[in-house]
Amino acid sequence: MSHSNVDRDSASHWLKSYYFARAGVAIAWVAGAFTIGKAMPPIAAALLVAYPAWDAAANFIDAQRNGGLIGNPSQSLNVVTSVIAAIAVALTLGTSMNAVLGVFGVWAVLAGLFQLITGVRRWRMYGAQWAMMLAGAQSAIVGAVFIKQANTPAVPSITDIAPYAAPIGRSRLLQINDVMFSDTWKINHLIKLNIIVGILIAGVVPAITKT
Repeated sequence: MSHSNVDRDSASHWLKSYYFARAGVAIAWVAGAFTIGKAMPPIAAALLVAYPAWDAAANFIDAQRNGGLIGNPSQSLNVVTSVIAAIAVALTLGTSMNAVLGVFGVWAVLAGLFQLITGVRRWRMYGAQWAMMLAGAQSAIVGAVFIKQANTPAVPSITDIAPYAAPIGRSRLLQINDVMFSDTWKINHLIKLNIIVGILIAGVVPAITKT
């Protein structure tokens, strides 16, 4: 086995572990939001700050494991954007939940676009990255919906934001398929169909119908 193949296998193993971790955190966050977060405002506030903060940490670690921040400009920008979002959420929590939703919306749009760019770049290294790219597109679309909702009179809560993380967690699990089966044409196309349907059902359609 060549050195390049060993490096690629090591990177693929890291990505599978990374995507499992991100999926687990997203699912746990949603569960927390709909249970203790819904019933206890201080917990809800902590969860709202923690989500973009975790995204910043995860992108930082992933970039460091895959060439460093300089070699991963889209992830570096994602780290900066997520840190700013976490700070902005903390500052706006005492103002209004509409402002918090607006911050999440802007962050979701930018983070989604940066993730889409990362997916395109990783395609050249690891093969098909449909899950990452479509998850990034979904994030941007839902973020735009959040921005629209933030400008309405209705006061949102953490349960209005939580559905954003649910399909993201699902997409993280599907990203593992991209890493494991990137050279298998049939599996890639089945995954693409699965992701597209999942995004429409679990993410974009519910968010749009709430506006």
